[in-house]
Amino acid sequence: MKRIFLIGYMGCGKTTTGKRIAKKYGMDFIDLDHYIESRFHKTIPQLFEERGEEGFRQLEHNMLLEVAEFENAVISTGGGAACFFDNMDIMNKNGETVYLKGSPEELFEYLKTAKQSRPLLQGKGDEELLQFIKEGLSKREAFYTQAKHTMYYMDLSDTLFDQLLK
Repeated sequence: MKRIFLIGYMGCGKTTTGKRIAKKYGMDFIDLDHYIESRFHKTIPQLFEERGEEGFRQLEHNMLLEVAEFENAVISTGGGAACFFDNMDIMNKNGETVYLKGSPEELFEYLKTAKQSRPLLQGKGDEELLQFIKEGLSKREAFYTQAKHTMYYMDLSDTLFDQLLK
């Protein structure tokens, strides 16, 4: 039984990496945000609006507890999931945690082209977006670095996963 949790800031490649690794190793891929949306038949922005951040984070925590029981799965979490409650402890106890780390500048280069599909980023100019990323990453870094492993932005080698999945 193997479980890998991918954590990191938005745009760091959690979904892309998770799908690739799951396919390569014959595992299931679970995107926690999509899992939540399918369970509640609402989008993440709708859930945020209805429940507020505190209510959404509680729901996210409960869904994390569920997926933490899935076997042979690569689980991509939302960018904030690692930063609330005891979520990092849960992930570290139930599997391997991998922080996909990117610099603010690397994340900016990706996110500036994906702004329209991410509600938190819409309407931000380049300088405002870069500052938003720097501040967000700074607040979350202490949680992300609790992961058992760190992999750098868009590292396409599978060396770490080969070791974890032996």
